[in-house]
Amino acid sequence: MQSLETKTSSKPVPYSLADWQRGYESQPQEFETWIDDIEGEIPSNLTGTLFRNGPGLLDVAGEPIGHPFDGDGMICQITFQNGRAHFRNRFVRTEGYLAEQAAGKILYRGVFGTQKAGGWLANLLDLKIKNIANTHVMYWADRLWALWEAAEPHRLDPETLETIGLDSIDGLLQPGDAFAAHARIDPGTVPGAAETATGANRWAMSPNSAGDRRFVNFAVKPGLSTNITIYELDEAGKLASRQTRSVPGFAFLHDFAITPHWCIFFQNPVKFNPLPFMLGFKGAGQCLEFDPKQPTRALLIPRDPSQAVRVLDVPPCFVFHHGNAFESPDGQQITIDSVCYDSFPTLEPGADFRSVDFGSLPEGQLWRFEMDLTTDRVRSHCIESRCCEFPSLHPNAVGHEHRYLYIGAARSPQGNAPLQAVLKLDLQTGDRALFDLGARVFGGEPLFVPNPQATQEDDGWVLLLAYNAERHASDLIILAAQDLSLVARLKLKHHVPYGLHGSFVPQVFGIAD
Repeated sequence: MQSLETKTSSKPVPYSLADWQRGYESQPQEFETWIDDIEGEIPSNLTGTLFRNGPGLLDVAGEPIGHPFDGDGMICQITFQNGRAHFRNRFVRTEGYLAEQAAGKILYRGVFGTQKAGGWLANLLDLKIKNIANTHVMYWADRLWALWEAAEPHRLDPETLETIGLDSIDGLLQPGDAFAAHARIDPGTVPGAAETATGANRWAMSPNSAGDRRFVNFAVKPGLSTNITIYELDEAGKLASRQTRSVPGFAFLHDFAITPHWCIFFQNPVKFNPLPFMLGFKGAGQCLEFDPKQPTRALLIPRDPSQAVRVLDVPPCFVFHHGNAFESPDGQQITIDSVCYDSFPTLEPGADFRSVDFGSLPEGQLWRFEMDLTTDRVRSHCIESRCCEFPSLHPNAVGHEHRYLYIGAARSPQGNAPLQAVLKLDLQTGDRALFDLGARVFGGEPLFVPNPQATQEDDGWVLLLAYNAERHASDLIILAAQDLSLVARLKLKHHVPYGLHGSFVPQVFGIAD
């Protein structure tokens, strides 16, 4: 089976660790303002709302959070209309956020490493987790959700970002039920490449009129065996399908991919020893141990509950995020593009994440896996060896064969480093385009937004919220998706700490008439 090791030869491009660290300063303030400092011009037909989520607080009253993934969720809303942009940010008023702000100290242990003051004794047998609502934000069926994978979503007002509260989704979820942060939206039936009688085409922003789009999400209950529950909501937000499957062994599952017939998970080869967490020495995430002697297992769960689960071995790797998956015309092969690490990137207890040595951690690389369902054999090869993360694509290509991927990348083609570039991959020709953010600018997830009148897959824009260390403020960067040329740079007057995931909708929210 092919190894995931690759080699490149270019020298790394230097960056300042101090510059990168400042992007992880807390942003306790909430703003509501028009963005008027703009380099270039906002496209007049870029209309809609960009939502972003991520940890807004990296400390509580000066007491530092042990890992950025444990920080309280802060939603950013950037609304585009008539060539202008409006910014708003609000913290999700979770129960834990409100309690800690009132107490002026950390009251909860974090999953990834945050401990309460007082050492192991203060954390002994405290297994209560805080729903931090900090990972993703998605809009579906007139509901805006702040998502965190280990608990229910928080519902927000899409106009004001005010927190409405925990959402059971009309009784679908019981208190404490998980609802993952990486839902996928199945575009359903879309017109073909040729224009239809209505003038719509496959690559327009909202061509679907069949009413069969689906919001597909999952929940994980790990143990000696792991239960995976898959939910599908229709366009009205009603339950269209729910199924629970059990797979052998412990499964750490952060993301998945879909095709018209399958939900695909990668069961990373990790072991979980809960004892250090229970005894108060480590966070739960620090109790994961990567086992390179075991294969990663691709779990293929049919979206038809009457069909059997398929399990295929792939080379040992750790995967946080998948780009996309699609089926061959005969349905006998599944292709999936995933960001792979050769081990689990983690920090030792007590280590300061702001002083991380990037060179000591594995870098993410984009790999393609081709799964033959007639033989259960998997072929794999590296698509992109440059350090990269957070793949994005046209929303109407989700679950179908895609030509283009957009992904956050390092400036250098070799070695692990912060994401300071955006990379466009043409998977048909092998061509690459790279937009270099600069030595003092640090990015994250680029988001592809289609042109409302698009007739090609890459006709649109790439939106990226980036931290500019020179200004100690953030920029919303708009790139032309076809060649990654700079269209506009919107300069905020303040910084937004590095975020995680976001989404774009064509509806205009947050601007008063």
